[in-house]
Amino acid sequence: MTNILYDKIFGSNLKNNKIFLYTESEEVSYKNFTTLTNKLANILVSHGLNPGDRVAVQVEKSVTQLGLYAATIKAGGIYLPLNTAYTPHELNYFLSNARPKIIICATDTMGKLEKLYSSKKASFLTLNANETGSLREKLKSSALSFKAANRTNEDLAVIMYTSGTTGKSKGAKLTHQNLSSNCTILEKSWEFSKNDVLLHMLPTYHTHGLLVACNLLAMVGGSMIFLPKFNVEDALRWIPKATSMMGVPTFYTRLLDNPKFDKNLSENIRLFISGSAPLSADTHTMFKKRTGLSILERYGMTETNMSTSNPYRGKRIAGTIGKALPGVEIRITDRVTGEVLPDGSIGVIEQRGENVFSGYWEMPEKTQDAFTPDNFFITGDLAKRDKNGYLTLVGRDTDMIISGGLNVYPKEVENLIDEIDEVLESAVIGVPHPDLGEGVVAVVVLKRKLLDRKKIQKTLQPNLAKFKQPKFIIYLENLPRNAMGKVQKAALRKQYKELFES
Repeated sequence: MTNILYDKIFGSNLKNNKIFLYTESEEVSYKNFTTLTNKLANILVSHGLNPGDRVAVQVEKSVTQLGLYAATIKAGGIYLPLNTAYTPHELNYFLSNARPKIIICATDTMGKLEKLYSSKKASFLTLNANETGSLREKLKSSALSFKAANRTNEDLAVIMYTSGTTGKSKGAKLTHQNLSSNCTILEKSWEFSKNDVLLHMLPTYHTHGLLVACNLLAMVGGSMIFLPKFNVEDALRWIPKATSMMGVPTFYTRLLDNPKFDKNLSENIRLFISGSAPLSADTHTMFKKRTGLSILERYGMTETNMSTSNPYRGKRIAGTIGKALPGVEIRITDRVTGEVLPDGSIGVIEQRGENVFSGYWEMPEKTQDAFTPDNFFITGDLAKRDKNGYLTLVGRDTDMIISGGLNVYPKEVENLIDEIDEVLESAVIGVPHPDLGEGVVAVVVLKRKLLDRKKIQKTLQPNLAKFKQPKFIIYLENLPRNAMGKVQKAALRKQYKELFES
């Protein structure tokens, strides 16, 4: 028996002296990364980690943080990445639900989490953005070797929290098979090899940055320029040294806004990939005109990793998310009846394949609702497919907002706004934003007296990550409703669709 995911992703390059990670301050070979992974795995086990235990990680992107992911998998644990923008208030739910054996966070966060997190059984370790903290101290005395724990295809490797527009967040359970099989498909579909150098500016608490980019480059033995976050000047400086880049649409719109970004700068790049939010056809067209290269747009979800892609060799059609990847079955169904629809009809994307998650953590009813009797996952995304198999997203069956590639769930924001004394009710919507894809807007009805918008902002700031906070707050006398009393968010989105254009 072997450790399916670790062996697949990292196993073939354990003793390779080739550089795996380039950062602003160091170059890390595969061999040294393996040593780091072994040391971290020994630390995790010394703090009580057994196969199947969860390791919750809320730290800034770093070499050590990526090593923690590999170490957790190697030790047989389940990696639980948490957005670094989440406040302790938000984290309390995830920790209480997942019940991790080990929690790793920044030093200035630990005290607050220890007070909020009710379990006394978890161990806390710290890791800061500058690579200091108790975890780094323990590395000095940790053993250099570690034998990987046995894990099968069905064992869980990662839990990533996702949600709909109502109810509690759900932990998507991703198995060793889900992640390893998807990597194999992407290697072939996007033709990644050991010669690739990927410019990595994505967050590593997200499917895109961790389970697609990092897994894929490690598996093929390629290299990554591993930067903390996206910055136009950093991107311009490093792009000539890369062969590929993955990003969200915001990356590409900001590059196009800079006159230094041109064909000569990107002449070594073979592939630009965009995902996590819809890429506008205009951006696609402008990018090709500027660089001579077509951005490859693809589609995936936390629950499925990558599901569709425009072709590497073939026509990339602006405004589409391409075709179903090999091994992924996709059908378009009627939102009400579930009947499979013919090409050209708008319906819900349902999919089935080894990439699809095994269910929601300790939510059997939510899991049952998410699958059809023949085991297709109901994504909730609306699309249509043309006669050549290309899919075009036309909306979502929920009111979820995607801002800068990150999910914002309106109900969470609305609940906090509605708690304010002067507020009668609120509706949070996403409207087109030239940079972020969608901007968060709060439409608020007051009980009686006028309320300073700053009070709403001050209420939200300590309890919500910045990307969830409204960019605009609008006051109305009443929210539009249908005959059944349901708020018509579609009408609000239509009314304010040009809000960020003025």
